[in-house]
Amino acid sequence: MKRLVEFPMDDGGTVIVEVDDWEEERGQRRVGRDEEGPEQSSQSFEQAIARIRPTTEKVIATLRGLFQPPDEVQMEFGFTLSAKFGAILTSASADANYKVTLRWKGEDKSKKSGVSDVSSLQGVS
Repeated sequence: MKRLVEFPMDDGGTVIVEVDDWEEERGQRRVGRDEEGPEQSSQSFEQAIARIRPTTEKVIATLRGLFQPPDEVQMEFGFTLSAKFGAILTSASADANYKVTLRWKGEDKSKKSGVSDVSSLQGVS
């Protein structure tokens, strides 16, 4: 079952979001709520989505730290909003929270530095 949650915005506006009512599906039932209007979130929309920022930044930083960093990083992810928990990462596809595409353009950067291949750096002959 879906329900509406109203998130205040830092600029003074509001945004109403349709969310899955997973608490009801687990046998819990909300009481004392006005069924006529949306539930009020205790956190702003910006606070709710800020919860996914550290994880997203960590994934990007890790990928940019590769031996041959990509020229482009494309990342898709899904999230759902909860009045209580804010943003929660969900599946971007059937079996992953993140779908990542890396692209390299142009010349091999290892050749610029005089390194012929990765195996020589790892001590493998």
